Amino acid sequence: MVIDRLKVLVLADSRSFHTERYVRELVRQGCRVVTASLERGNLGHYRLKRRGPIRQLHYWLSSFEIRAVIKEFKPDIVNPHFASGYGYSAALAVGESGPPIVLVLWGSDILIVPNRSYLHRRKTIIALRRANHVFGDSQYLLSAAGELAPLSNSAVSPWGIERTYLDFHRRDYRLGKPLRIIVPRLHEPVYNNVFIIKALASLLREGKVTVTFPSFGSLYDQFKRQAADISTPGIEFYDKMPRQQFLKFMSGFDLYLSASRSDSSPVSLIEAMALGLIPIAADIPGVAEWLTPDSGYLFPENDMDSLEHTIEKIIDDADPHESMRQASLERVETTAIFESSIAEQIKVMKQLAGRNND
Repeated sequence: MVIDRLKVLVLADSRSFHTERYVRELVRQGCRVVTASLERGNLGHYRLKRRGPIRQLHYWLSSFEIRAVIKEFKPDIVNPHFASGYGYSAALAVGESGPPIVLVLWGSDILIVPNRSYLHRRKTIIALRRANHVFGDSQYLLSAAGELAPLSNSAVSPWGIERTYLDFHRRDYRLGKPLRIIVPRLHEPVYNNVFIIKALASLLREGKVTVTFPSFGSLYDQFKRQAADISTPGIEFYDKMPRQQFLKFMSGFDLYLSASRSDSSPVSLIEAMALGLIPIAADIPGVAEWLTPDSGYLFPENDMDSLEHTIEKIIDDADPHESMRQASLERVETTAIFESSIAEQIKVMKQLAGRNND
């Protein structure tokens, strides 16, 4: 018996780890997937052509090529990721009579991009209005999208963590000396990593903490120079590594720390909670759905004294936060397992494609 698998055309950045992870899970759960991308990642994909020097026109021009892919592949669902880019391309390519569009928001496409210009905002609105269903990783993100354009159908779908990696949850909650802190955010302006080393300079010099950052991001070289200028020991770096290896590595730290200026529902925060780290993050709206007084610590954005005081208190109290860590694990297990999120998305796709009985 030949199984007629749900056919999904994914439009997304093929370089992104999130795209690779998403596509692989769709396939694992029985979908037939073609990925089309303007970017040149390692994920197998149909390479859309970049035309002309004006980047903002690439998504408009790619819509004609996407239309040809739709005609050949005949997908049940067109699944763009990032509203102002591929969501816009999909809206133009599909038109009013093509297959349903299931749009996945990534955060910055709603929280940052629409504020750059009238054109960016207009493209985002077109994508939202045309989508038959919109997924966002937090209610905060969906509410922000709804302020741009009414959403006919939408649902919260956390990226979450794969169930198998819950096995990496820390079994020993004793705090390290020095306290081991990981900042798994790229060196990009939005993530505000320099603020962290300035705020924790005294604790670093005193040997009370170590702080580990990634060795990548567009501002990495600049960050290293600034760290050297501050002249503090205890700043370490990690290179890119396979997901399983990274999550095992991350589970060896005591604290997760983020000073990001903008977030929806950060995947790294959910991963930290699943792995048994104590989370600390800047108090911005997108973090509030996951980081509460029961699950971690918030500090006022850009408040160095508050961040330093929070970490000093954790060191002085030596409280292992056992109940907090257990509660965080239970919450992730209940609401943010990656495979379950994708299964729910596939269920919606089948309903839109009229394949409820599959």
